[in-house]
Amino acid sequence: MSSEDLTAPLGMGKRRLVRLPFGLIGVGLLSVFVTTALIWVAVVDDPLGGEPVALIPLEATVEGVTSQDIEVVEIRPGLNEDLGPNLRPDAGQDLLGPRYNMVQRPDGKGPEAPVESLSANPDTRVSERSDYGFLPKVSDAGVRPLDAYSRPIVREFTSIPKVAVILNGMGLSETGTQNAIDRLPADVTLALAPYGDDLDLWMQQARTKGHELLLQLPLEPFDFPDNDPGPHTLLVSLQPAEMLDRLAYLLTRATNYVGTIPDMGARFTSTKPSIQYLLEKLKSRGLMFVDNGTSSRSLSAETASELRIPYSGVDVVLDEVPREDNIDAKLLQLESIARSRGVAVAAGSALPVTVRQLEKWVRDLEQRGLQLVPVSATIDG
Repeated sequence: MSSEDLTAPLGMGKRRLVRLPFGLIGVGLLSVFVTTALIWVAVVDDPLGGEPVALIPLEATVEGVTSQDIEVVEIRPGLNEDLGPNLRPDAGQDLLGPRYNMVQRPDGKGPEAPVESLSANPDTRVSERSDYGFLPKVSDAGVRPLDAYSRPIVREFTSIPKVAVILNGMGLSETGTQNAIDRLPADVTLALAPYGDDLDLWMQQARTKGHELLLQLPLEPFDFPDNDPGPHTLLVSLQPAEMLDRLAYLLTRATNYVGTIPDMGARFTSTKPSIQYLLEKLKSRGLMFVDNGTSSRSLSAETASELRIPYSGVDVVLDEVPREDNIDAKLLQLESIARSRGVAVAAGSALPVTVRQLEKWVRDLEQRGLQLVPVSATIDG
């Protein structure tokens, strides 16, 4: 301690800096900002002014419509990038899907009542007689079997994700086939097995109930012949003439179908010359091709894109494990894919457990924001 400190009068020591109460000042400023914001919200009519809005004039004379019937929905500008080309508002007109699948009223003011049944009679414009029976063909006017036999979409909401469900093996089991036709909604697509019994009868019943149809094609798996789809299986080793003869036989097993889906076929669909030859022949006959989704090595998608053939692919196989909880989990996966991409396709078999879980699942599908469509509606999606 210095002598100056000892001799200085009491209270007259060194000057000290004044310390401001910065904490109190900060609290005061924050209180001012909060108070100002609360006053702004209370006084100004539209605190979110400047946000984009859309006004829809609603005349009081509109019968049966009140303000409670109008719902505000979110518009997501980036959604178009996630949707298939058929769902985008700027989609072109060069689409591969059915050209006549939107049913309109005669006055042109909107869709008709829901389609309850489809014609079960083969369309003579798109069929020709062969040694095995009636083969599908493209008409002289350019009408394809895909156009003639597709199930019309009566209500199509472009902003709603769409799901298609295909049930394979129709005709192999009388009980299973009848169960699927009777209990599932018409927008579920049914695939006829070429070796099934009474296929013409099942075709007529399914079409009368409104179901769109596919025909299953037995294609070579990797473990052939240990795993053999049937006596007319299309093999990668076949010469073109024999391949064409077997294909003609298979295509005449039924009528009124919009396209084909493989039965097995992992080796066939992964062999480029074979799948290319098949898709060329199917395109020439005006049919679509649906990949069954069982092989990650399939080249069908890229080949179909090169050939510009109507194509769709299965995203989820529902009943590889035929248990209720597994099927429900697969259906949730299907919904997730549809919401993220705009369109999703599932396939299963006519097992009682599969039909039962599908029947429950579709009951409130629209309330969950999804639309069930026939598989032909997913071609351009």
